[in-house]
Amino acid sequence: MCGIVGYIGKRQAFPLLIKGLKRLEYRGYDSIGLCTVQNNKLNIIKKKGKISEISDKSKIKVLKGCFGIAHTRWATHGKPNEINAHPHLDCNNEIAIVHNGIIENYSPLKKLLEKEGHKIISETDSEIFAHLIEKFYKNSSLESALRKTLNLVEGTYGLAVISKREEKILIAKKGSPLVIGVGDNEMFIASDVTAILEYTKKIIYLNDDEMAVIKADNYQVSNFSGKILNKEISNIKWGVNEIEKAHFKHFMLKEIFEQPKALENVLRGRVMQNKIKNELKLTLNLNVKSLKKIIIVACGTSWHSALIGKYILEKLIKIPVEVDYASEFRYRDPIIKKSDLIIVISQSGETADTLAALKLAKMKKAKTLGIVNVVGSTISREVDSGIYIHAGPEIGVASTKAFCCQILTLILFGLFVNQEKNIKLDDSFLEEIKNLPEKIKEVLNKSFRIRKIAKKFKKIKNCLYLGRGINFPVALEGALKLKEISYIHAEGYPAAEMKHGPIALIDKKMPVIFICSKGKNYEKILNNIEEVKARGGRIIVITDENDERLRGLAEIVLKVPKTKEELSPIINIIPLQLLAYHIADLKKINVDKPRNLAKSVTVE
Repeated sequence: MCGIVGYIGKRQAFPLLIKGLKRLEYRGYDSIGLCTVQNNKLNIIKKKGKISEISDKSKIKVLKGCFGIAHTRWATHGKPNEINAHPHLDCNNEIAIVHNGIIENYSPLKKLLEKEGHKIISETDSEIFAHLIEKFYKNSSLESALRKTLNLVEGTYGLAVISKREEKILIAKKGSPLVIGVGDNEMFIASDVTAILEYTKKIIYLNDDEMAVIKADNYQVSNFSGKILNKEISNIKWGVNEIEKAHFKHFMLKEIFEQPKALENVLRGRVMQNKIKNELKLTLNLNVKSLKKIIIVACGTSWHSALIGKYILEKLIKIPVEVDYASEFRYRDPIIKKSDLIIVISQSGETADTLAALKLAKMKKAKTLGIVNVVGSTISREVDSGIYIHAGPEIGVASTKAFCCQILTLILFGLFVNQEKNIKLDDSFLEEIKNLPEKIKEVLNKSFRIRKIAKKFKKIKNCLYLGRGINFPVALEGALKLKEISYIHAEGYPAAEMKHGPIALIDKKMPVIFICSKGKNYEKILNNIEEVKARGGRIIVITDENDERLRGLAEIVLKVPKTKEELSPIINIIPLQLLAYHIADLKKINVDKPRNLAKSVTVE
C-alpha cells in the first residue's frame, strides 16, 4: 500500500520525487524518504509524518542528483518512525531500496544475514532486500545480484533499487504494482501512473515476475530468468487535471460530486437504441448464455457493491449468485466448478486479496470477469474478460464514485446476459438508468442542508444504519464511510436483525439512520422505525416518499428522487456519503488521509 516513485534523466530528481510522493500519499502517509545519487554518493533523507508537514525547504534538505528513488510508507512491519522509513541501505551505504509488499520468509533470511555479519537496524522486513543484494553484489552486476535475491525471497513486492556505483534504477514486481514512464531522454517509475502523469503519458505495465533495468535513455524488461521481454507501451487518455482538487476542499468531496459524470461514462457507448452493446468488452470465450452460477469476490466498498449485485443479478438473470470476502475466499477451500463465473471487483485492480482469489479461480479453471477502474492494472490483465467502470481517477481514500459505478456496471452485465438469452429488455428500466445522473444532481444540491444536519450530529460516539433488501448493503456502506473518515463507531445492519442485538444500544443519544425507499419492504421498515422511536432513538430517514407517518416518527427526513427499486442504492448512498464527509470535515479531520488507512490494499 506504500507509494514508490523514481526518476533518472537530466533534470534534478528531488523536485520530481517530492511531487510524485504528494500524488501518491493516498497510498500511505506514515513516513517518507528519498535517495538521490551524485558524485558516486547516496544522498538520503527520511522523516516521520505526512509529506505536507515536512516537504517545504525549511524542514527538509534539498538533495542533489539527477536520479533517485522515493517512498511514502503505510506501516506493516515496524512502527512509523524515521528508522523504519524507506529507503533502506546496505551495510556499506552503497545500495538503497524502496519496497511495497511483505517478505514472508523475513525471519530466516534475517537470521542468515546477521550470522554473516550484516547489521540490520530497522524493524522492517524491507531492509532485508538491501542486505541480500549487497551479499550478491560483491562479485557480480547489480542485475545479477537482484535476480539472486529474488530467488531467495518469498512474498510480494514492488521494489526499486539503486547503487552509487551505477547510473541506473532496477525494479521488480510480484503482487504489488509498478509502472515505467517513458519520457524524452528521461525515465520514471511509480506504483501508480498518477505520480508521473504530469511528465509522460507513455506507460509500461510490469507483470508479476518481471524486472527492468532503467537508464535515462533506454530500458530493458526481462523475466526473473533473464529472458528479454518486448513490452507494449500504453498511452494514458486522461490528464493531470483529473487528479487535481479543482475548487473542492478535498478529493473526496470532488469525487462525490463527480458521480453524475462518472455514471454517464459507465453508460457511454454501452446503451444505445435501448440495447446493451458489447462495449462491456466481454471476450468470446465467456458464453453468458450457459451461466449456471456466479461467485463475486471483493473487499471493502467493492464487497458492498457486490452484495447489491447479488440482489440485482439473481432478480434479472435467475441464477444463484454468491458473494465472498476476497480475504476469506481462498482460505475456506471454496467449491469452484469450471462452469462457474467468478467476478472480481476492485477499484484499483491491485487489491492483494482479490488478486489472490482471482488466481485461485483460474487455477480451478473457472471463467473470470473483472470489474475494475484502473486501466492496465494487474487484475484487468489477469482476468479472462474485463469491464472498466470508467469512473476516472479516485484519489480520496474513502471510495465513493467507484461504488455507484460498480453497481451500475453489474446491472449492465445482468441486462447484457438477458439480451444474449433473447429476453426483451424493459425500456422503462433503461430509461430510468439514463435518468440517474440528473437524479443524483438533485441529491448533491442538498449538500448544504446535509451539512446543517452534520452539525447536529458531529459529536456523536455511535451510529446505527439500517436497511432492508437491496438497501441493506447501502446501510453497510454508509456506516463504513462514517467510521473510516470521522472515526465515529458505526454499524450497518439489516433492519429486521436490529432486534437480535443492536436494539440494546439504542437510547436518546443514539442516531439511527434508516434507508427507507418505497418497495416491497416499505411497511416492514416502518415498523422497525416505530421500534426505535419507542426506545427514544434519534431517527434520520432517507426516503423517496412524501409520507406523513415518517415525518411523525423521524427527527430528520431527507427526501431523494424516486427511481426503480433496483437502482435506488445508487441514489440512496449519496446523502450518506455527504453526511460522513461533512461530519468529518466539521471535526477538522483530514478527510482524504484518514488515520491508519491507505487507498489501495496491496498487502494481505
